[in-house]
Amino acid sequence: MDEHALRVAIIIGSTRSGRFAPTVGRWFTRLAEEHEGLRPDVIDLGSLEVPSVLGLPDARERLSAATAVLDRADGFVVLTPEYNHSFPGTLKNFIDLHDSQWRAKPVGFVSYGGRAGGQRAVEHLRLVFAELHAVTIRETVSIHNPWGRFGADGSPDDPGASGAAKAMLDQLVWWGRALRDARAVRPYGT
Repeated sequence: MDEHALRVAIIIGSTRSGRFAPTVGRWFTRLAEEHEGLRPDVIDLGSLEVPSVLGLPDARERLSAATAVLDRADGFVVLTPEYNHSFPGTLKNFIDLHDSQWRAKPVGFVSYGGRAGGQRAVEHLRLVFAELHAVTIRETVSIHNPWGRFGADGSPDDPGASGAAKAMLDQLVWWGRALRDARAVRPYGT
């Protein structure tokens, strides 16, 4: 494995019963694993107990393993559905339970949903990550009406999806390396 590879945490943001996120997550993670210069780690919020109340005394303790992944990550990809024109509340709680982990690091997005393909969720997430001093990647992966559109090989039937993923990952690698190098020379302060 390339010791200079960019460590990227892929955060699967849906926790609903019957969620479609694992299907999209498996496909995207496979692409990230095949992408040159990346070393992905997956954080599936559906397998964590993300506190619904941020002030719980053990809230951060419950997420210590996920926090360690975020700490060592050079960048992130947030995979989100669109719920009611935005992103899931559990994802917001997870993001809010962390702070310094996001600073001066790039964030890419993979979204899915109805006609909008999750893009409204992504636009809301961009505002949240700007407040956390993260750099969001312009290119996104957006899968419209994905249900029943993934084949036996686990890939979507939209031929543009893989191209969009490659474009986003290429930008993530560029920003991730640039920001990693910058943080090494001069730690980022707020």
